[in-house]
Formats: sequence, structure tokens, C-alpha cells
Amino acid sequence: MTPQTTDRPVYGRRDPDSRGYFGAYGGRFVPETLVAPIEELTAGYLAARADAAFRAELDRLLQHSVGGPTPLYPTARLVEAEVPAGRRVRVFLKREDLTHTGAHKINNALGQALLAVRMGKRRVVAETGAGQHGVATATACALLGLECHVYMGAEDMRRQALNVVRMQLLGATVRQVDAGSRTLKDAINEAMRDWVANVGDTYYLLGSALGPHPYPLMVREFQAVIGREARQQILEQAGCLPDVVVACVGGGSNAIGIFDAFVEDAAVRLIGVEAGGERIAPGRHAARFAGGSTGVLQGTRTFVLQDEAGNIELTHSISAGLDYAAVGPEHAWLREIGRTEYAFVTDAEALEGFKALAKREGIIPALESAHAVAHAMRIAPDLPDGSVMLVNLSGRGDKDVQSVTEALR
Repeated sequence: MTPQTTDRPVYGRRDPDSRGYFGAYGGRFVPETLVAPIEELTAGYLAARADAAFRAELDRLLQHSVGGPTPLYPTARLVEAEVPAGRRVRVFLKREDLTHTGAHKINNALGQALLAVRMGKRRVVAETGAGQHGVATATACALLGLECHVYMGAEDMRRQALNVVRMQLLGATVRQVDAGSRTLKDAINEAMRDWVANVGDTYYLLGSALGPHPYPLMVREFQAVIGREARQQILEQAGCLPDVVVACVGGGSNAIGIFDAFVEDAAVRLIGVEAGGERIAPGRHAARFAGGSTGVLQGTRTFVLQDEAGNIELTHSISAGLDYAAVGPEHAWLREIGRTEYAFVTDAEALEGFKALAKREGIIPALESAHAVAHAMRIAPDLPDGSVMLVNLSGRGDKDVQSVTEALR
């Protein structure tokens, strides 16, 4: 991986242009106090990306601390009931739920924490929704001896109480956010305020492929390990590339991580699955491409759920990790150029996917991942005989058992 900035994104190493844009999406919309820290971060990241020693240390940690490479699991019964008799559809799960901490978030958290050490920052702030990024950040900071502060909305703390305890056990200070909808958007606001106030010694460890440049690029590159592993594994196990790749999309880090390895393969469909919530109506979902429009939120220009006056709408999802009003700018660009497609799954459908994977395959998925599972089950009957589908199982469902229990009542 060599540092590269082009004036026009291309397939392959798709760095944004010199202003941080993927096509019309991305950029840097930050207060003046963050301009210099963002420039410092960009230079620091590009230098680290080009440093073989940095990459080797991250690879070592991903193997020995995270447990990578995570396996590719061929399902036996997941879509058996949905696919018509006489037709076969093979579904493989990329098992990011088997990482240390239980989700793909650790890939990016470790990469950025290593970067913080390299840049001489000893204090880390982060935001979290479902808590998995917070747990991953707390884990990486404990491993590397960094001070850790995680901002989390009060509603998400209620829904994800187990992860709050896990972060605290790992030595992190969890800061409750009571503003706004008391979810991920508000946690990001508070984390960025902290960074503005403490730029000298603080590193902001953003958890998804959004925010101001270089975060969308940086998070994609740290999560691209998912796609690299999955591509090699499915060629070995299936003997071919997948016909379809499916991943849930909140901010979009797990999806862009697995999509990255297949973007140049035009025959491979790339499908992101958003949170349809209760229904596609203002405040009742988090499907940006179904109910949003182009706007700016928290440092980047992308698709946003907003009203006609540009006010950010409230969001809803049974899944705390998908309950966010914007999507990563690279997703918006890939959709615009026709390379990716996006669907949404309702809360009720996600619960059915959650139960189906547990009962048919013995795997309890995160509610985020259950959205991807549900969509895979939805489209399987329409795929040609012999099709191969790859689903990114981005996290495990321990954290969601209480939420599911409440919902099923």
C-alpha cells in the first residue's frame, strides 16, 4: 500500500481526490480549530500506510490478538427453506463475529490506536452506538497503554448495558450523552467537541467509514482485511468468486471492508443493507438511500436523513449500530456510479433473520448482521441455480439478546 492521491477516483486503490472527495461525496467540513489536526492526521496516516514496519506490526496484532484470519463458513440450512426445490444456492458467512471482542470493529480500532502511538498521542476519544466500537477501542487502548474515553448516547447505554460494563472493565471511561436522540449521532458530536478542546494530546478514533477526510479512507483501508481474506477463502472453498456479496450498512465500515476486494469484479453484485426500522417515514427508520438526500453531517458530504430545511431527522432501528442519519461517502459514490446497490430490512425482518440463523446454523448474530442475513434469505429464491452468495457476519449477538427478548414480547 503506497500513499496515493488522485484527482479522480478510479477502481483499484480508490483514494479520494486531493480535497478528500469520492466523486461529489466526502471532503472536510470541520471547524477552523481542527484544520491543523486533520492535516497532521492525514500526513501521519499516509506515512504509516507506506511504512512496512507499521503494516507488519498491525498484521501481527490482527493474527495474535484478534485471531485472524477469521474463517469463511459454508452454511448448510440457512436458505434451504426459501430456495425452490431442485435449485441450489450456496451461502458463505465471513465470520467476523469470531474476532476477539466479537465484531469487525477491532480491525480498525487496532489500526488507529497504533497510529495514535506513532503520532505521540497518549489519550484517545471515541464514540460508540452498539458498543462494539467502544469495546474494540477500549481493548486496543488497554493493549497499547493508552488513556481511553468513550462517548455513548444514553439510549444506547440502556440498550447495550453489557458493552458498557465491558468497556469499563477494560479501563475506559464511558461518558453518557443525554443530548438529542441520545444515540450515535449525539455521541459523535460530543467526541468531536472533546477532540477540539484537547487536540494537543488527544487522538479521535472514529469507528466507521464516515466523518472528514482522511477517516473514510483510513477506516476502509483498516477494514479491507475482511475483503482480502474473504476473496482468497471463497476462491479456495467455492472455486469461484461470489455472485453476490451482502453486508449491513450503518456508517458502512464492515460493508466497505468486504466490498473493497470485489469492486473491480463487475460480475459480482455488491449489496448494502440499511435499517428500515418500523417503516420508511421520518423518524421511524435509518435507510439513508430510501429516505434521504445529499447533505453534510459531522464533517462529510454524503446521503443524510434530513427535512426540506436541512434539519437532521431522528432515526430509529432495533439495532443500535445502524441507528445513524448518514452513510459513509464512498458508499454514496459507489451507488451513484452504479457499482453498488442498497436495500433495507425492517426491524421485524431483522428479528426473523436473527432467529433463523440461530435455529438453522447455531449462530447468534448481532442485530446489525441480522439485517444482512435477512436480505440474503429474501433474495436467495430469485438467484439462479448454482449461485454463490457471500454474507459478512460482522458481529455476534451476545450484546443483543436482551433487546431481542424485549422485542419478541
